[in-house]
This record gives sequence, C-alpha cells and structure tokens, in this order.
Amino acid sequence: MSMLIACAHGTRDEDGQATILQVVDDVRAALPQHEVRDAYVDVHGPYCKDVVADVAEADGTSAVVVPLLLAGGYHVYHDIAEAVDGRSDVVAAPALGPDPRLIDIVMDRIHEAHVPETATLVLAAAGSSDPRSEADTAAAAEMLRARWGGPVRIGYAAGIHPTVADAVTEARAYGEDGVVAVASFLLAPGFFQKRLGEAGADYVTAPLAPHPRLVEIVLDRYRDAGGS
Repeated sequence: MSMLIACAHGTRDEDGQATILQVVDDVRAALPQHEVRDAYVDVHGPYCKDVVADVAEADGTSAVVVPLLLAGGYHVYHDIAEAVDGRSDVVAAPALGPDPRLIDIVMDRIHEAHVPETATLVLAAAGSSDPRSEADTAAAAEMLRARWGGPVRIGYAAGIHPTVADAVTEARAYGEDGVVAVASFLLAPGFFQKRLGEAGADYVTAPLAPHPRLVEIVLDRYRDAGGS
C-alpha cells in the first residue's frame, strides 16, 4: 500500500496553512486505509525531501508525491524531482494542472463572487519564470476562455509580467467591458491572494481550496502514478 505525500509550496499565512491542511485532511478521508502526509518545498516544514527520506524507515512502504501546485515549474521539476531522485520506492506525480476540473472550481468561485457575465477576467496565477509553468497557465486560460463569455487575460502575482495589476490596467485601457474581475488561480489564502485585492479590479474571487474537485484531482494523480 502506497503512502500519499501531498506536497504544497508552504506559506507563513495561518489561514493558508490551515487551508492546505484541510485539503490534506479531505484527501485522507477519501483514502481511509492509506497513510497521507503533508510536505512542503519552501517556507516551512515538514520539507518534502525529509518526508521522502522517512519512507525508507518503513519496511515495504512505497510512496507517491502529489504536488499541491496548480502548474509545473521549478518546485515540481527541481525540488520534488530531486527529493525522489534515485528512489525506486517513491515517485512523483505531475502538478494538479492543467486540468478542466480546476476551471470548474474557478467558475464556482466566479459565481460565488457574483461576477457579471460580461466582465473581463484576469486569471491570476502565482507566476514562474519556468516556461513549462507559463505554458500550463496559458492552457488553463484557454480552458477558461471556452467557458466564459467575455475576454480572459492572464496576470501574475509575482515574478513575471504581466502582473495582475498590469493586466487589470490594460483591460481598462483597451476598453474591454467596464467591469474587470480577477479570477484567483491560487490554491490558498496568503501573500499572493492579498496582492490580488490590491490590483484595482472590481471583483476578486477566492482561492481554489478547499473544494471536492481538488480531492478528485489529487486522487487521480496518485493512482495514475501507481499509488494503490
């Protein structure tokens, strides 16, 4: 029986920490016969490399690391990959996105925020200089465009351009419908989510977690990677 290691980024924000632990608890409830552990790649522990190292201490145990990250990037392709490198008993699953079920959650959050159907959306991701992460975010934006009647732009909370604030400003400058909404493509509350509220949009949606669809994706990533 494989352990599931749910690996998030890490945050100093207490609400963000609690939200991630809620996701892990939801996954644990869906896999009552399995060990489910949380791990992190930055900011605080337990760090992924240490949790993976602990697997060796349990005889006959294997594990799958499932990134609680919405796109691939440095943390997936370096930190998590390095943590499992050389291990035959521990493998890493892909990031949660791109996946149309993430867009289901984005749409739920949009409706919860009562965003008008004609609004311009700015899909607000964390941001990464890794082109694979940018490609995943672009794929998510295309999925959202297929579901939304108005324009959809991309903005990043940190690291690269356009920033979320830039994307909001550009939407207004180009005369797109007078209402601009930032659709959070962040997993949990924290510093980046607070930045979205400072971008000058008319509406800002809540982050994605917790949500039953997230649990579905985590379980699929786990099983597709060989978890049983």
